[in-house]
Amino acid sequence: MDEGFDFLGFHIRRQHKRGTQKYYVFTKPSKTAIQAIKDKVKDRTRRADQDMRPDELLVSLNRMLRGWANYFRHGVSKAIFGAIDNHAWHRIVGWIFRKLSRISWHQLRRRFCLPGTWKLACNGVEFTGASSVKVIRYRCRGTKIPTPWSSQPATAAVGG
Repeated sequence: MDEGFDFLGFHIRRQHKRGTQKYYVFTKPSKTAIQAIKDKVKDRTRRADQDMRPDELLVSLNRMLRGWANYFRHGVSKAIFGAIDNHAWHRIVGWIFRKLSRISWHQLRRRFCLPGTWKLACNGVEFTGASSVKVIRYRCRGTKIPTPWSSQPATAAVGG
């Protein structure tokens, strides 16, 4: 269990929690799942798709990344979501530079970013990515988990 194993796209492993003396079981997206979503982002932002409008690209990437993140939101995934968004942001910027060959960084920021930020947006469509999905780690806790030894039935689990 200390070296971990992959199951249904998750890497499950027992690790020492920082700041404590305890070990906990952590579930993260596996390296193959992370590479698969990076490959899908790469396929959507390839040179052959230069005829697509930037807002169409942002909509398709937002949908794809949000769906992937919803599957993995029950694990320790927030940092990985940020890394995936960083990869996607760089791929989108490269796609824009290839589509508009004579654009500068200043022009890119003025035309495709929200004012005062580097957050990509075009025609009212904003790049939200995987980080927009809220991570919900524990849906059942404490007395809400039924055990065969309890004398009273457990209360119904409430989803968050």
